[in-house]
Amino acid sequence: MRCPFCGNIDTQVKDSRPAEDHSAIRRRRACPACAGRFTTYERVQLRDLVVVKRNGRREDFDRDKLDRSIRISMQKRPVEPERIDQMISGIVRRLESMGETDIPTDTIGQIVMETLARIDTVAYVRFASVYKNFQAADDFEEFVQELRPSQED
Repeated sequence: MRCPFCGNIDTQVKDSRPAEDHSAIRRRRACPACAGRFTTYERVQLRDLVVVKRNGRREDFDRDKLDRSIRISMQKRPVEPERIDQMISGIVRRLESMGETDIPTDTIGQIVMETLARIDTVAYVRFASVYKNFQAADDFEEFVQELRPSQED
């Protein structure tokens, strides 16, 4: 593993332990050249996924991009970081187990929205506002109205 500080390719593993929901290995590493310390994570990848964008463009699936978008929607919400890690791992496992290597962005967005809806409705609305490209306050209002149970008089 290359040192992120000095670029040395000969780093040493100082400690390994399970991370998240035991779906990854967390490794503490040290660089003998610059004495820098850093952490890496090792995860099982069942298959290489390709994301098919709405415009037809294709790009490799990026777990970090999924992680960032979910964490942005979960900012300042009362959800433990470990729970978010488990959620992201579950989404990735679900995508990998679909049997397809080409996954449309709509499918990924729907799975993320389903998962967020079960965990935190505010994060769900935040994510949906970007995913569904809300342009005005009316878009939020319509979306939130759909969330509320219909009240019969």
